[in-house]
Amino acid sequence: MLAPSGDQFRISAGGYDAVVTESGGALRSLSHAGRPLLDGFAEDEMSPGGRGQLLVPWPNRVRDGQYSFGGKDYQLPLTEPKRHHASHGLARWVAWTPEEHGEGSVSLQYRLMAQTGYPWAVDLHVLYDLSADGLTVTQTATNLSPTPAPYASGAHPYLSVGAGPVDTWELTLPAATRSVVDDVLIPVGREAVDGTSYDFRVARPLRDTELNTGFTDLERDRRGVATATLRDPASGRAVSLWVDEHHRWLLVYTADDVPATARRSLAVEPMTANADAFRSGEDLLTLAPAGEPGDEVSVSWGIRAVDEGA
Repeated sequence: MLAPSGDQFRISAGGYDAVVTESGGALRSLSHAGRPLLDGFAEDEMSPGGRGQLLVPWPNRVRDGQYSFGGKDYQLPLTEPKRHHASHGLARWVAWTPEEHGEGSVSLQYRLMAQTGYPWAVDLHVLYDLSADGLTVTQTATNLSPTPAPYASGAHPYLSVGAGPVDTWELTLPAATRSVVDDVLIPVGREAVDGTSYDFRVARPLRDTELNTGFTDLERDRRGVATATLRDPASGRAVSLWVDEHHRWLLVYTADDVPATARRSLAVEPMTANADAFRSGEDLLTLAPAGEPGDEVSVSWGIRAVDEGA
């Protein structure tokens, strides 16, 4: 019998253990010294709420599934009928093929073929690598088509430092600006977080703040890395998610609109572009035609445990 998420690829190194699935190349679980760092999903489940999935060739939403690129108009399938949007790309549920699987790492690939709404062939590749420094995820896309292709990437991990709810957990999020959205979660502007309930640049409890919010203008270290940290002050347990310079956005989601899992954990989603980037062009990448400079892009993000009491 095959699990709903297909074959399971287990890796271990540096005190970390993870499981990656054939379906969507998703990160099903991640733990350190036996402590879960993610609110993932069971082997006998499909990924609920996007848990652990890779979001390519766009993260989040495209309004009405419609966009224009290179002087032509396109219509994507509406995979979020409730809001009439195309949601989270085209590779969430497909079977990714393992390329290499070692004790501490696994790489998978998927060839996204040209199709209605996205007429470009793109090779997708993901590497999950564990070490004593935690998990590093590298997502790569290579344009195989003779014309430029629009592209953005993301991922959907739900961070956890205990049983929840998240209200008493402290969030540190180095973001100066948030995306303002309309009633169907499409960006309509930006707002500085200063003096608002969205300012988590200094660690503070989430309390009753409801989040389904994109954050940008991220504070970075000298390497260009931005880091968000979630901590349970009662236990001292904490987990950090970091992103490289290609990731301009972090989408933070408390899942208040999903009663079964509301506020059980906190999704912190790395994104190279904001929601609706195929329409707005906001931080959208353009992959050059195959064989030309710029036809490939690699981006990285990762998760690590933070020592208890730190």
